[in-house]
Amino acid sequence: MTEENSTPEYLKDALKFGINLGLSRMIRLNELLGDPVSRFKCIHIAGTNGKGSVTTYISSILAASGLKVGVYTSPFLERFSERIRIIDGLGGLVSLRKDECYGEIDQTSVETILERIRSACEQMEQEGYEHPTEFELTTALCYVFFADNNIDVAVLETGLGGRLDATNIIKDPLCTAITAMGMDHSDRLGNTIGEIASEKAGIFKSGCKALVYDPDESILDKESAATVREVFLEKARAVAAPIEFVGAGSFEVDYPSDGRMYFKAAFTRGRIYDTSMPGEHQIGNCALAVACCREVSGKNGISISEDDIVNGVREAVWKGRAECMSTDPILILDGGHNPQGAASLAGVLGRIMEGRLRNVPLRVVMGAMADKDVDGIIRALKDGGVIVGEIYGVTVNNPRSMRASEICNRVKLVYNNGVKAVDSLSPRDAVKQAYEASVEDGMPMLVTGSLYLIGEVRAELKALTTDGKDNG
Repeated sequence: MTEENSTPEYLKDALKFGINLGLSRMIRLNELLGDPVSRFKCIHIAGTNGKGSVTTYISSILAASGLKVGVYTSPFLERFSERIRIIDGLGGLVSLRKDECYGEIDQTSVETILERIRSACEQMEQEGYEHPTEFELTTALCYVFFADNNIDVAVLETGLGGRLDATNIIKDPLCTAITAMGMDHSDRLGNTIGEIASEKAGIFKSGCKALVYDPDESILDKESAATVREVFLEKARAVAAPIEFVGAGSFEVDYPSDGRMYFKAAFTRGRIYDTSMPGEHQIGNCALAVACCREVSGKNGISISEDDIVNGVREAVWKGRAECMSTDPILILDGGHNPQGAASLAGVLGRIMEGRLRNVPLRVVMGAMADKDVDGIIRALKDGGVIVGEIYGVTVNNPRSMRASEICNRVKLVYNNGVKAVDSLSPRDAVKQAYEASVEDGMPMLVTGSLYLIGEVRAELKALTTDGKDNG
């Protein structure tokens, strides 16, 4: 990663302040910056799984309707600037398809706005406030950039939780959304699914419609799904927020050889949608996004037609999520980093490209963070029918990374030692060697286990593939 593409030094330095949930610093920082958050409307999104996909679908649909849309996501894969983007109407979507860097915050804006933020932080410390965290500073950078560029609407993804997340200083969103729930960040959000759901529901606002992924359609067990539903209903009542549970319902789906997914469901209103984001879990994500867009249509001059929705879903791209980079040999990238994500990936692999990966051994490059449920990830892949023919364990360039040898050992244990293992290569060397082997023998290749891994090797794989399309 070049210096221009990396996290700015001022933000890197703020990592020393760690994760420090709370809103007081962010509220004061926003005030000192001239209250940029009040200068645009937004859709606010929290959840465990699918936040990025739902954010992408919503922003793409809004842009297809002609709006100038700000998009805030985290983490980034290859460039810091990915986190903050403006898509200017349908033309912007076309430009994004041609150039994945389109609309990202530029270096000059980063430097100029961070100087304003630095001055504000100095005043905050003089007033006795703690220094804002890296995520708070980045969120402030996003808000100022969006306000300065006069966007029509922002689609904001929470970083961690919801109630105390830095994005949650917004007062009057157009709507809020919560994606599929799961156990994640339990050290900070709570030890039970109910406690975590309660934190996510902290984004609900009085009089503002809350659209929530139907927990009965998630991969939660029945008891957990019932708990999540009750928590969301209780939190919505407490703040007088109308609430609607949204799911895909029954659907028809097709996975042709082009690697895309075509589907039809009640919420598509007789239309066939197609997307570059395959997997039946994405139909639920799409349903939630579509519900949000229909909810905000008619508000603040926003008008979204059914054609806009179809076009927006078609143009939505989200790299590193079941991303097909090559078809000969088949090469799939997926940053799923928990058992729920791995289970979804397994379902995708069993269906895409007319089922060409079903019951076929895969050459897998895996890297993972040691604080994740790595055993659960591997078991979810196996239980979902994924056959690991060869495993390349890698140590990701991150202090939290599990060692390569440990990943190989765990894969072999779950798969009863019937897997050839390679664990001595760097991530980039591993994907290069694995890809060259797949070119020779045709074995399909999967890179998975962590978004950090995907970010580290995606550029290398783009350079290696000859027929891969940049789907993200």
